Amino acid sequence: MADGPEWLTPEELAAAKQPQGNAPQPAAVGTSSSKTADLLARIDKNPLPDGYQGSRHQPYVDRIMAGLKPEQRARVGQLWKEKRRLDPDMPNPGASFVRILTHVAEGAGEADPAGNPSGAKTPARNSSGQKVRPSHEPKVSAASTANTSQKRPNVVVLLADDLGYRDIGCYGGPVKTPTLDELAAKGVRFTDFYAGAAVCGPSRAVLLTGRHHARAGIYGNVIFDSLQKPHLLRREVTLPEVLKKHGYGTAHFGKWHLGMPTGDVKKPTPAEHGFDYWFGMNSGAQPSHKDPVNFLRNGKPVGKMEGYSCQIVVDEAISWLDDNRDPEAPFFLNLWFHEPHDRVAAPDSIVSQYGDGNDQAAVYSGTIDNTDRAIARLLDKLKEVDSLENTLIFYTSDNGSYRDDRNGNLRGRKGSNFEGGIRVPGILCWPGTIKGGQVEHEPAGVVDLLPTVCGLLGIDKPEGVHLDGSDISPLLTGRNNAFARHQPLYWHLPSNNPSLAIRDGNYSMVAYRDYEFPRDRQAIKKVEKQIEEVLRKANSTELVPWVERTDFFYKKFKNRDAERLRGEFMRLNVFQDSWIRVLKSGSYHRFQLFDLVADPTQKVDVSKQYPEVFSRLKRQLLKINASVMAEAPDWNRQ
Repeated sequence: MADGPEWLTPEELAAAKQPQGNAPQPAAVGTSSSKTADLLARIDKNPLPDGYQGSRHQPYVDRIMAGLKPEQRARVGQLWKEKRRLDPDMPNPGASFVRILTHVAEGAGEADPAGNPSGAKTPARNSSGQKVRPSHEPKVSAASTANTSQKRPNVVVLLADDLGYRDIGCYGGPVKTPTLDELAAKGVRFTDFYAGAAVCGPSRAVLLTGRHHARAGIYGNVIFDSLQKPHLLRREVTLPEVLKKHGYGTAHFGKWHLGMPTGDVKKPTPAEHGFDYWFGMNSGAQPSHKDPVNFLRNGKPVGKMEGYSCQIVVDEAISWLDDNRDPEAPFFLNLWFHEPHDRVAAPDSIVSQYGDGNDQAAVYSGTIDNTDRAIARLLDKLKEVDSLENTLIFYTSDNGSYRDDRNGNLRGRKGSNFEGGIRVPGILCWPGTIKGGQVEHEPAGVVDLLPTVCGLLGIDKPEGVHLDGSDISPLLTGRNNAFARHQPLYWHLPSNNPSLAIRDGNYSMVAYRDYEFPRDRQAIKKVEKQIEEVLRKANSTELVPWVERTDFFYKKFKNRDAERLRGEFMRLNVFQDSWIRVLKSGSYHRFQLFDLVADPTQKVDVSKQYPEVFSRLKRQLLKINASVMAEAPDWNRQ
């Protein structure tokens, strides 16, 4: 059992841990020995607080300490030092510390001659009016002295759009990403990290809520807000809403893709999901990443902006840090980049490092490189605003790449529930709290973000809400044996096949739906033929991949006529609200089991070799799916 909080400064911890022996020790500087001894004797007679359990000592201490003012934390340090001096052989140090902590947290008692509670001294000031800390006063952490009301760390989420598992440098990719590589070196890099879904919008719903996207109202990508009712439900409790309750300023920058109000269709904006400030758009940057014209700032059109989307997004975040944030409060920055989603664009000087400017692979790489440079600028600003030791940073992608060559030889791509569509980079960095240089092989995903942030910050998770994600903070803080996932990782993308997937330990399972949605197949074939005719007439190089039906559901045409028709093709194929009843009553067949350690490319179905594992995962998969479908809304009744 720990006998003191991780929140104490190094000086306090060092003093507390020095062997005291049985010899008399000098009284702590700045305290009245007899009065303090009497106070500690009274504190020792107090009962332990309700809710405290010795087996959960450190999380309890962290949670209470996080809510204290700096002077209260200093007072806890004073009393604890004196307690160790007076009673070096105390039988239960953990309980003694908690009693002291409770006494100070409740403001129960002593005041100094100046009338300040809990022994806080009237601060001396220099000629400029700045506080001067006496040499005997216990130190407060650097973050607290820089921002005395900032009780908790800042939280920053960095989300790439369609980034593959093997794109960035620290994952063996071809793109130069020194900034992201450094974050990984200073934090934890996950080898088996997963997106919330194989496509954009659903994955983002999972990230914000810690719940499967269908529970939250999103079945598939919401591409046409005027035609599709789904959006992130107002009832959902999001990460920014959780943090706002604890004094955080919250801001969103970049792509949203969770529904926006359009004309007569009323849908919530980011402001209605917990963001004080937002700058972005519902879907992709138009006409490309270069000079986008469709950004909104708090709901109002901004007009054409010069530059590249990733740099524009970071510019806005830096401006918010300079001009809009409350300097006395911690903040949550949510940056959802557009890169490297098609249509790609990046500066020629960067693209040329990866190939010819007409080579889409080179431009694709250039967008990732450019984003890495934008993140570097953001980190420089974060260092200026507050130390990175007081900033939790999370980086990942919303799904796998639409390029087969960037998913690390994994099966499938964006849109697929095989590994290539859902396994993505995952990096968490919090210098000084999360040990750097870790490579974690335990499966985890964006579904774990909300409960993990709550666990790391010592705050309560949303009440009365089923979270599909787990708190993985033990994996980040060297307590791996304390981690147990309460529910396997699970995916359900209705309009794709396989529709279902689950990951439990070394094994994954996929399942195919045994029903069809009522698509207008005649209309779809007509549009497909029209696209082919347009491309043939233009002698377009895009004809061959279109005929082979590779990835143009997610990738745009350069040919304007073909792109216009692609919009109609997508409208006919996108998940329809009227299909929900079919989905909820549907069943599944063709279950396949894969051992991802022996077969990461999912080539061999091992169902017959491991019948017990097969039966267990099938039961789990269907049970979770039934739970999700029972809670998922029927938009036809809305």
